[in-house]
Amino acid sequence: MTQTLSSPGAAGLAAATPSPAAVARTASAMGWQPMRGSGNSLVDQLVEHFGGLIRNHGLRAGMRLPSVRALAESAQVSRDTVVQAYDRLAALGLVQSRRGAGFYVCAQRSVAVPAPMPASSLAQGAAFDTTYLLRGIFREGVDGAGSAGCLPNSWMDHGLITGAMRTIVRQGARAEAGLLGYGVPQGFLPLRQQIASGLQAQEVPAHPESNLMTVSGVTHGLDLIVRCFLRPGDTVLVEDPGWFLIFGRLNAMGVNVVGVPRLPGGPDVQALESLARQHRPKLFILNTVVHNPTGLSLSVGVAHDVLRIAQQHDFLLVEDDTYSDFLGSMPLRLAAMDRLQRVLLVGGYSKTLSGGLRVGYVAARPEIIHQLTDLKLLGGLTSALPSEHIVHRILADGAYRKHVDRLRERVDKARSRCLRRLEALGCHAVHEPVAGTFAWVDCGMDSEVLARHAAAHDLLLAPGLLFSPRQACSRMLRVQVSMADDPALWKVLEQLLRQYRESGPAVHD
Repeated sequence: MTQTLSSPGAAGLAAATPSPAAVARTASAMGWQPMRGSGNSLVDQLVEHFGGLIRNHGLRAGMRLPSVRALAESAQVSRDTVVQAYDRLAALGLVQSRRGAGFYVCAQRSVAVPAPMPASSLAQGAAFDTTYLLRGIFREGVDGAGSAGCLPNSWMDHGLITGAMRTIVRQGARAEAGLLGYGVPQGFLPLRQQIASGLQAQEVPAHPESNLMTVSGVTHGLDLIVRCFLRPGDTVLVEDPGWFLIFGRLNAMGVNVVGVPRLPGGPDVQALESLARQHRPKLFILNTVVHNPTGLSLSVGVAHDVLRIAQQHDFLLVEDDTYSDFLGSMPLRLAAMDRLQRVLLVGGYSKTLSGGLRVGYVAARPEIIHQLTDLKLLGGLTSALPSEHIVHRILADGAYRKHVDRLRERVDKARSRCLRRLEALGCHAVHEPVAGTFAWVDCGMDSEVLARHAAAHDLLLAPGLLFSPRQACSRMLRVQVSMADDPALWKVLEQLLRQYRESGPAVHD
């Protein structure tokens, strides 16, 4: 039988290119006929057809595909359709373009399939640690990650992002330089101006050119700060309970992490003063507005005491402002009271707009912004300009405030339902949160034991020991309020609580 597609051996390459009619007959013999009006585009159909032939060895390595012109004429489709399909096949590694010679089938390399990762490291008796929880929250295909992660993607306003993207595209050449270039290390100036306007309206005196820089989310901003100001052996104060991720980052740096007890109105100022005198810390990292995990906020009296103690013992205050948009009223910030002299304010839009955009900011006095910008340059040059353009457009159009109002209302209602359901299961909030996306409750047993067994049922819980730098056993549990409307997760939680309360001892903090 005569081979209908040419092979690119030495003789084959030297041979004359087959006539269009011959190649057209070859294409027809391959059995592809366009199905117009189907759900798949003609490009998708072509890619699927030739991809199947190549993967199933109907087309062998080195064989030449029909020319663009010949296939277009044979199938009565446009040349652009064929070009797009061939480019897609090349992007998949199935064919290779040879300049002036056409497209040829690539050799299909056999790649050893790696052994699957274990579904849960807990099966091997490992600790329920920060890394395990983060992997679970951000595992592929998870929208909201049970009751431990972020708000579900479905709660966000996708139209805000797509609308901003369309507006940017319509700007054409005006946006081209910004989208294609590296940008400036301090961040997209119009975005900084927009952020500064919002902060100034809330009494934080942030000038866009001297007091602000953009970062790739709050986590990135905090990482820059701790790398800038801390060295191994230094002492840093954190809240207990507080955000578990920063504990892991600080421990990895080899610094001395000391917890300050968190009370309903903020840090325990008597403990703070004693610890500051004893350890002479460089930084105190705290979450003042809608605290993670308790959902409570700083009182005026405590705020004044914290600033006084920081001044007296000469340490900087790093104010994590991640959840302030969920408060619904003017937040009380240390950065506003201090006028950005001793306070570094770190905020962003991951929790309210899109985690994938990774856009945040740091507000601080000018010399600190200069230091952090230089460190940002050394670590990753500039921020992602397309993301910054999108966030700027959303803020500038005025739609962000209305979106946050709607999201906050949904979160507030879900939090109320979640707390009532938890109470029905015997889990109580010691101090009911006034805002935020979490419920911080006493489950009456070792919450790590509960979380370990819940993981086996694909329910990701955040046990209290993760939120303390001491990593001590705890009855406290952080629950994501979006869990309120998931009956399957509640059923698992109810069964586990009943089972382990009957069989296991309670844990006393």
